[in-house]
Formats: sequence, structure tokens, C-alpha cells
Amino acid sequence: MRRGLGRWCPPLALLAGAIGLWELVVRAAHVPDYLFPAPTSVVISLHGDGGLLASATLVTLQEIALGYLFAMAVALTIAVVLHFSEALRRAVLPLLVLSQTVPTVLLAPILAILLGYGIEPKLVVVAVVCFFPIVVNAADGLRSTDPELVRMMRTLHGGRLAIFRRVELPGALPAIFSGARIAATYAAVGAVFGEWAGSSSGLGFVILQAQPALDTARIFAAVLILSALALCLYALVKLVERLLVPWQPEAHHA
Repeated sequence: MRRGLGRWCPPLALLAGAIGLWELVVRAAHVPDYLFPAPTSVVISLHGDGGLLASATLVTLQEIALGYLFAMAVALTIAVVLHFSEALRRAVLPLLVLSQTVPTVLLAPILAILLGYGIEPKLVVVAVVCFFPIVVNAADGLRSTDPELVRMMRTLHGGRLAIFRRVELPGALPAIFSGARIAATYAAVGAVFGEWAGSSSGLGFVILQAQPALDTARIFAAVLILSALALCLYALVKLVERLLVPWQPEAHHA
């Protein structure tokens, strides 16, 4: 426990120092808040706009959670299908790579036109952003199974599904969670892109509304909340990984 807390001390100290320097420089240079707010101005905005930010956070949180779960379900299903069919893997994997060349910021308005301005296009945008690292890591993890273990299962008359369930899937869990952690850091960005394309609520909408009013402190407050949501999702995925993959060394859970 002490080792875990000690690991967080250096980054927290560095973060506190950066915030203090930020406050000092902005105040010493008399930078107006509409150009670059000081941390204290951001905190004041968090308090003063608490009701607005709280309701917007709930909307964005719902989009992040549902979109992320949808991405996990689709990505893992496709990864398993590709693992069982080498022909499909060779045909589909390059198309998945090609799909990542389409900028999400351009995809979001198209989805808004097709699906409307409800929650559906936001979920799809989040899922698209999170999908690729999960499916690639899951597919690679399933293929990286120790061949000696597979041969041993075959000598014990283990069928294809038994090998998958007892050897390949457990061995792929570290890679799957690695992709899931990466995707967790992208989910909030996807939600904001979706809200920018067309929305009347959410933190992305709050940012859009604050820009014309030059309420930069509110923008920083919304970005801070988005960062906190991404960190919380990352920590949740990491916790689930520790519960499901207890045999992994501590260093691999970073």
C-alpha cells in the first residue's frame, strides 16, 4: 500500500508545482481571465457554474460509458471472429486500419445528419474512437498464445473451443486490457467531438457556448472535468484488470 502511494507522490508533486507556477505567472503578468485564466479562476468557475457543469457532466458521462461498453463488445466480438478465421483476418484487418484514416471530427457531423441529434451519434463516435486499440490488441493477444500450451491441450484431446477458453483467452487478457486502457483515455475526446457536431447538452456543448462569451475559465473547468472522467475510466479498467488478471506482475498494470 505504501509503495503504491509512494509511486504517486512524484507526479502529484510535479502537478502541484506546475499549477503553482501557472498561478504565479498569470497573476504576475496580469493576464486577463478571458485570455488565460489562473487556476483559482478555474476553481471559482467550477463552484459558480456547479449546477450547469454537473448536469452537463452527467450527459457526457452517459455517452462515454455507453459508447465505451459498445466499443468493447463490438471490438472483442470482431477480434474473436478474426482469430478463428485467418482468411477473414487478412481481409478485414487492413480495412480496419484504413478506417482510422478518416478524421473523427469529420465523421461526427455525418453521423449527426444520419442518426439525428440525440444520444445515438455520440455513442457511435465514442465507439469509433475507442474501437481500434481494443480490437487490435485483442487480436494480437489471441495470436500470441504460447504454442507449447496449445500443443499440450491438443495432446489432452482439447477441442478448439476448449483451447480458446482455457488457454488463448486467458493469455490474451493482458493485451485486451492494454487496449482497453488506451481506449479509456480516448472516450472523453470522442464524446466531445460528438457533442460539437450537434447537441444541446453535455460538456462539449458547454465549451461551445462559452467560446463566444470569452468565458475561458468555464472552458478550462469543463476540460478539467473531462480529464477527470477519462482518468476515472482508466482507473476503473485498471481495477477490473487486477481482479481478472491477478497473475500479471505489478509492473504490467501501469
